[in-house]
This record gives sequence, C-alpha cells and structure tokens, in this order.
Amino acid sequence: MAIYHLSVKTISRSAGRSATAAAAYRAGVEITDERTGEIHDYTRKGGVESAELVLPAGAPEWAADRAALWNAAEQAETRKNSTVAREFEVALPEELSPAERARLARDFARELVERHGCAADVAIHAPGKEGDNRNHHAHILLSTRRLGPEGFTEKTRELDDQKTGSKLVTQWRERFAALTNERLRENGIEARVDHRTLEAQGIEREPTRHLGPAATGYERRTGEPSRKRLDFEQEAAERLARAREAGELERQGKAADRAILDLTGELEAAKRERAERQAREAREREQADRQRLERMSSRELAAEIAKLRPPPVRELVERDPAVIEADRQRRALEEQHQDARTREAMARHEAEQWRQAHPLRAKAHDAGLFRSAYLDERAQIEAEARQEWLAVAPRIEDAALRGRQARSDAEVRITVEQTPIRAKVAELEALQKERARQEREAEAKRLAQQRIEREREAVPKDFKLMAQKREMKMGGWGDRGDGWKAAPEPLKKLIESYNATPKAQRQAVLDHMMANPKTREHVRELLAEQRQNGREQGLSLG
Repeated sequence: MAIYHLSVKTISRSAGRSATAAAAYRAGVEITDERTGEIHDYTRKGGVESAELVLPAGAPEWAADRAALWNAAEQAETRKNSTVAREFEVALPEELSPAERARLARDFARELVERHGCAADVAIHAPGKEGDNRNHHAHILLSTRRLGPEGFTEKTRELDDQKTGSKLVTQWRERFAALTNERLRENGIEARVDHRTLEAQGIEREPTRHLGPAATGYERRTGEPSRKRLDFEQEAAERLARAREAGELERQGKAADRAILDLTGELEAAKRERAERQAREAREREQADRQRLERMSSRELAAEIAKLRPPPVRELVERDPAVIEADRQRRALEEQHQDARTREAMARHEAEQWRQAHPLRAKAHDAGLFRSAYLDERAQIEAEARQEWLAVAPRIEDAALRGRQARSDAEVRITVEQTPIRAKVAELEALQKERARQEREAEAKRLAQQRIEREREAVPKDFKLMAQKREMKMGGWGDRGDGWKAAPEPLKKLIESYNATPKAQRQAVLDHMMANPKTREHVRELLAEQRQNGREQGLSLG
C-alpha cells in the first residue's frame, strides 16, 4: 500500500511565523518581507523539485508574483496574533512519476482554491538525503483570506470554526485519498492509500511516529538523540511493560512478527516481480524496436526521423504557458501605459482648446478669481493619468524581465527534456546515413552484375564480330588499327587462332569455347579490357 499522509498547520504571528518566510523556505527562493524589512533567503536550500502558484479566477495580475502575493497577505492582517496562512502537507506516492506527483499536488491545490477562494503556493519536495527515500511530499501554502480582483478580502473561516473545521479537514483527507487513488489507477498501479485510522481499517499495529523537522535537525547536527526520540522510546518501554504484565507481550510479539514477515515478504516479492517484469518488458521493447529499425530502408528511416524529431526549442519556448502569460501581462501593462499617456494628452488638448475658446475666463481661472470646473476636471484627469503611467512604467520593465526569465527557464527545461529524443534522432541519423551508403553500394553491385551478365551473354557474338573485323582488316582492326591496338595480347592470340581455323569448323570451336564457363568468363574479361583500354586511350573502336 502506498504511503498516505495529510496534515494541516497554521502560520501564525502569535507563534513568531510569517507567510513570507514560509513561502520562501518551501519554494527555495528569496523574499523580502515588506512589513518588517527582513530578508528570507532560501535559494541554497536543496530538495525543492518545483514550486508554482495556483490562483482563483479573476485574481489580479500582481498575484502571479510570489513575493507580491505573500507580502500582500501579510499586509492584509492588522492584528499582532493573526493567522496569515494555512499549510496542507501531503505525501505523494513514490510509485507515481515526478510529473504525475506534481499533477496530483497541483490538482488538489486547485480544488482547495476553488472551494475556499484563497490563493495557493504549491512546493514539491524530494525525500531528504538522510530520511526515508520514499518520502516525496508537497507543501500547499494557502492564504487565509479570499483573493478577488481587488486583492485580499474577507477571511476564510470554514477551517477555523470549531464546528466545521474538523469536519472539513476530514472531508479533505478523504478527498485527497480518493484523488491519489485515481492517479494510481490511471497509471496502472495496484497500490492504494486509505485516509482512515489504523483502527478504522482493522489493522492491529501502532501508528508510526514522526520526530518532526526540529528534532530531526537537532539529531543531524549533534549526532545525539533528541528529547522527542527519548520520549517516544520511554512511551514504548512503558507500553511493553504494561503488555508484559497483562501476559500479552509474547502473543502480540509473535503476531506482529508474523504480520511483519508476511507483509515484508509479500511486499519485497511483489517489488521484485514488478521490477523484473518492467525490466523484461523494457528489454523486449528495445529489442523489438531495434529489429524494426534494422529492417527499415534509408527512406523509411528518414521518415522515422522526421516523425521523432522534436520541434525547434525556440518554437516551443514561445508556446510555453509561462512565456505566454508573461507576454500577456507585459502587453496589458503596455496598453495601460499607452492609454494613460493618451488620456493625459487628451486632457491637456481639451484644456488648451477651452482656453482658446474662453480666453477671459481662462485668465480669471489662472488668477484665482473664478475657478473653471472644466479646467479643474481636465487638470485632475491629466494629473491622474500621468501618475498612472509613471507608476506603470517600472512595472513594464519588471514584466519584460519576467518574460526574459520565463523564456530562459523554458529554454533550459525544454532542452533538458529533448535531450533523450535528440540523442535518439542523432543515433537514427547515423544509422540512416550508413544504411544509405550500404544501399548505394548494393545498387552499384547490382548494376555491375547486370552489366557483367549482359557482357557474358554477348561474348559469343562480340568475339565472333571482332574476329571477322580482324580477318577482313576492317577499319580499326588492321595491324595498326585502334581496335587491334587496344586488344590485350591473350585476346589477339585467341582471335588469330580462331581465324586460322577452317571456316566450316569455326562455329564448333566457338561453341566449345563458350561451353566452358571459365573460358567464357576469361573471354568476357578480355573483351571488357579491350573496351576499357580503348576508352582510356581515346581510340576509335569502330
């Protein structure tokens, strides 16, 4: 069974905690608390796999910035002992892939946001180096106030109320278990989680005890057992003593040992079987794919490469949601900036036109004798518009910087994601190149063999024709003719010997020569050599 865990904590000023510090620590970033001026820098913190914001519909643009969001949450609280944030800590099944674990945490956070109208900051953490390597988990930091278009509004009291709080937490525990099991089932994983207590599940064993981050950190620094560990050990000793007094220790111990051995053996056997099956299936898929590629022609390999080759990184960067959102925010700010500049110019122009149309009233207005409501209104519009575009201008620069950072992050991420498939494409390109070379060589051999076959079939006719030309001393076949000069000496001897044979016996001699495959091939090679010599010497072999 996969590990299940869900706990709810509060981030309260009464405990000396702040939302900005909590968000910076969980996301592994740096945030300056604008309320206190304190800088929370956790950029060197390890173990943070990803962190993202989940916001309700209609949230303001500035809320997409983590520092701005949690500083606004802090500033929305005026009481010294305010609860500024609430944290859901959930376990993520090791059986799921990293992408599926992130999707599970993100979907659960989205349901929390939709139900309570708050903002959520989701941080995925890897298991600690010195802890349980199955301990994948997420910290979901929630604002305690609802977030609307104008910013943070009223408190979300549902989880604080004594009557509804515990009931809601139970409902969320049940919902997270159901959502986890949905993801496990979708990915073909048999493991399941159960949000109920061990007693409610009918399991007779002690619940696991967790030391917590403070005690674990103390032990890691000092190498000594923490007070909490000593307390746990003392409690365990007392339980053992009570069990021994009641005469139950031996029975419980044997039953526990049997259960542990059975569960451990079954779990380990199941893990080994699954690992072996997955490895075997991977080898079979790899072998089948290799055989499939070996059977492909260079043209088929080229088609396979075209199908596998990923789109250019720059193209995918421009389609990345974070880049698109950053560009949208920048354009919106630029439009707001331009609109404010236009309103400022329009108000100034309208005031100037009014002054030209009412010069006396304009002088009285300027002298303070008679204030013009129209000019005052234009001046107010002009001042407000100017103030607006001056305020928006630096935000445009910030938005452009976020856009560049989003592009850089997307380019790095996409490049890393494409590394395996690009390596596969490079491997196929090398295979396709070699396959094309082999095919060219095979085609050249086939054509050469065809030529040889044609020459072999034509040997009797070509030899007889050359002998006739030589006998008749036709052009090029006299003693000084080009054809005769190009003929190798063995061919000359065969032709002369053939022509010396009585005409009535020549066909029988030729048939006898051609009946022997070796002789026929020898003659073919001599004829081919004669033609090649003629081509190299530029002779006329007519």
